Amino acid sequence: MYSHSPNYRSKCRAPALAIIFLICSLSFTNVNSQVSEACSAATDCGAGLFCGNCPALGLKQPICTRGQPTLPTPVVNGLPFNKYTWIVTHNSFSIVDAPPLPGVQRMTFYNQEDSVTNQLRNGVRGLMLDMYDFQNDIWLCHSFRGQCYNFTAFQPAVNTLKEVEAFLTENPTEIVTIIIEDYVHTPKGLTNLFTSAGLDKYWFPVSKMPKKGNDWPTVTEMVQANHRLVVFTSDASKEADEEVAYQWRHMVENEPGDPGVEQGSCPHRKESKALNSRSQSLFLMNYFPTYPVEADSCKEHSAPLAEMVNTCYKAAGNLLPNFVAVNFYMRSDGGGVFDIVDKMNGHSLCGCSTITACQAGAPFGSCKNISVPSTSPVTNTAGSFTGSVQFSKSAASVHRPNCLFLVAFYFLQSLVAAVMTKHCYMIYLS
Repeated sequence: MYSHSPNYRSKCRAPALAIIFLICSLSFTNVNSQVSEACSAATDCGAGLFCGNCPALGLKQPICTRGQPTLPTPVVNGLPFNKYTWIVTHNSFSIVDAPPLPGVQRMTFYNQEDSVTNQLRNGVRGLMLDMYDFQNDIWLCHSFRGQCYNFTAFQPAVNTLKEVEAFLTENPTEIVTIIIEDYVHTPKGLTNLFTSAGLDKYWFPVSKMPKKGNDWPTVTEMVQANHRLVVFTSDASKEADEEVAYQWRHMVENEPGDPGVEQGSCPHRKESKALNSRSQSLFLMNYFPTYPVEADSCKEHSAPLAEMVNTCYKAAGNLLPNFVAVNFYMRSDGGGVFDIVDKMNGHSLCGCSTITACQAGAPFGSCKNISVPSTSPVTNTAGSFTGSVQFSKSAASVHRPNCLFLVAFYFLQSLVAAVMTKHCYMIYLS
């Protein structure tokens, strides 16, 4: 049986079968009559739902699908930040239909379908952003070997960070985490960037981040101190130079890309310590293929994601991840990443099958009599579904990059890599 103590994460060594049952028992038809029922528009579905489809699973008609998690802090507050699980969008800036630079044909992959503002409104609390020196500024961009090109660039990073600033200002009890793949070499570039975006006032200081795997401050303390922006960088030098936390000094992480979605395997990233290390307080679980495909993500976010959570849970020594990073976070066969994160938070925060079974102020393990998550998340009305989020186009016709350009682009990259390394290897485009 699971430990019903608040320090479950560090002490629980429960049998894997229980967590398999907890997470993998995905059922969406008995919770609310609107979930998984046929729809033709978002207005056909209830609160927190949108009208989506999943032909990759053989579904021939759109169904009402969850589009928001249950925010955990209004239900169970006052616990350390590292006790919660949050949804993270991989390459949050790489948005379908984002306009390219004038006169340039963009040639790259896309990872998300709606704006960063809408991602945050829909319950995403972590953003993965790739930052580069480009055009005498810092840009969000895909690249190869640390170089941003005009045909892989998206926009200046300050634009997206201003969206984050607006969200934090409008939602004074929310906490957002930003994880930077950092290719910025301009001196004090990140410091100036976050200051320009007005985010310095929300900055969580590196000096207050726990060492040796200790607990973080509580979410209540973070909100009271207005330390509501947690930022990590992949550049170790930035922690001393700019007081931006070096990611792998504070979290463990599994391999991104295809190694992170291979069923039954959850290897740690080479920069990270082993997942079962207890010298870091946070655990980031990557779950996205190397080459993202919109139409397939709804299938990936059903049973395979639940199975991978269980695999990584065991690899981490019975520790659930704090962050689950995905592409196309909205897509699923009904509940997707939202149901799974609700279940992880329920298990960790109150010892219940899902966060909606938790009772505020009740002893650990005191649960409401519900079997599966509610589909009407406890959120404000700002989580609306507009534009591409409603998937008004069929999954077969949604926007994709020009495949001929992509083949040529990545073939060229492969040749460059072969020359530079004297052998060929799989290219991972972060």
